Amino acid sequence: MKSLIYRKMRWFQIAVLAIVVTLAAPAVFAANDPTIKGALRENIKTSMLNYIETRMVNGTFYIYDAVEGKLLSLKLDKLHEGIVKKGNFYVSCADFFDENGTKIDLDFLVVEDGNQLKTIQAVVHSVDGKKRKYHLES
Repeated sequence: MKSLIYRKMRWFQIAVLAIVVTLAAPAVFAANDPTIKGALRENIKTSMLNYIETRMVNGTFYIYDAVEGKLLSLKLDKLHEGIVKKGNFYVSCADFFDENGTKIDLDFLVVEDGNQLKTIQAVVHSVDGKKRKYHLES
């Protein structure tokens, strides 16, 4: 009898844990605010792409990595879907690759300027999956 009760409690614990992990997964694996949608979401992405494209030289995006003390030469791979709002600015990411094939994840800060959105800065978020100490998107 004790064994049956233990097994039922164990299954209940596993079920609760599975529900918690399922609900928490989006927040843990990809920061995204579901209230940012429609035209606002598209305009943030457009602002990021414009920022990237206007700063490219011969298809290469350059950014100074203050932690490593060097200029990075990057090729755009893709924009992330996740967007969050931090105070008075939005944050979203994009994946790039350097000339050695190292994956560089950049955070882009986007602010409202009247009726438009402007990307004002890019920051190195992670290198080869290793996040930097700061964390803007969570």
